[in-house]
Amino acid sequence: MNASDPCATVDLVFPVTGRFLPRDHAQSLKEALCEAWPWLKDEPLAAVHTIKLVTGAEPLAMLSGRAKLMVRLSRERAQALLSCAPIDLTVAGHALRLAAPHLHELVPHTTLYAYRVAASDPDEVAFMQGMAAELAGLGIAGERVCGKRQQLSLAHGKVTAFSLMLHGLAPAPSLHLQQQGLGPYRLQGCGIFIPHKSAAAV
Repeated sequence: MNASDPCATVDLVFPVTGRFLPRDHAQSLKEALCEAWPWLKDEPLAAVHTIKLVTGAEPLAMLSGRAKLMVRLSRERAQALLSCAPIDLTVAGHALRLAAPHLHELVPHTTLYAYRVAASDPDEVAFMQGMAAELAGLGIAGERVCGKRQQLSLAHGKVTAFSLMLHGLAPAPSLHLQQQGLGPYRLQGCGIFIPHKSAAAV
């Protein structure tokens, strides 16, 4: 793709009101959104970003007053949702309300970061080999930095994931990676890349 062309994919940003969410809420959030939008599970390249929660170690976390839900969608789907009424969700037993959204354009950046990328093997070396192969298939070069190992609860059980940073990306590959993502479980917050300020520790 040409970095100067309008991106076919955008982030739709919803202000969120609510009190609490489990830290491990990705599967429940996906299920709630697919109930509200039945088309979501079949939408090519759709992805649901992780909701940032108040820092802490307890399994149940507070939502900050500035909490947002970002959903990566085709421009057409996102435009259709801009005028939607507030959406009420129940996520793992907790009430959330999504207010009127706005569009956030994807922009090229030399350094991209994914909070979690699902791994088929819990071994870091095997994970990085798999990522190298997937990136090569997408025609994307750049230096890769693996971050912390995580556990994610999905419908079929626990999945290992790692954070991942890529830097030294040219504009067109940077946009291509943001649109395509890496690995499975994009609706559960995996494999979604965003611009990052530096290539320091992941």
